[in-house]
Amino acid sequence: MAIKKKSKPKTGIPTASMSDIIFMLLIFFMAATTLKTVEGLKVKLPEARSIAKLDTPKRSVLYVFIDRTGRISIQDKLMNVENVAPVIYPIRRNDNLLTISLRADQETPMGTISDVQNALRDASALKVNYSARHK
Repeated sequence: MAIKKKSKPKTGIPTASMSDIIFMLLIFFMAATTLKTVEGLKVKLPEARSIAKLDTPKRSVLYVFIDRTGRISIQDKLMNVENVAPVIYPIRRNDNLLTISLRADQETPMGTISDVQNALRDASALKVNYSARHK
């Protein structure tokens, strides 16, 4: 009498529900992810006859807001002029392409803007962009 060899059971990963799982993960990450928007102080930018768009990547732009009362906001934190250089210097040291986008209200005193420019100079942040809206 001949003894038949037993065939080994086939082992595999069931892929029937794989697309459902991927689709649910995709929906979860789309719903759970929030995109960071630039928020700062309410400022009314001055008008300019001609404006140019920055060719720097968005992740290398740091927005500095100055409102008409002289309040300064960097990375959604209010600060004094004395705190600008200590905050910006470590950020600038880690990113060589960093561009400072200065968004000052059109009624901001020029003395405040000059103080912020001096603080940026102290932080070795010499690549400064002045934001404006098209006339």
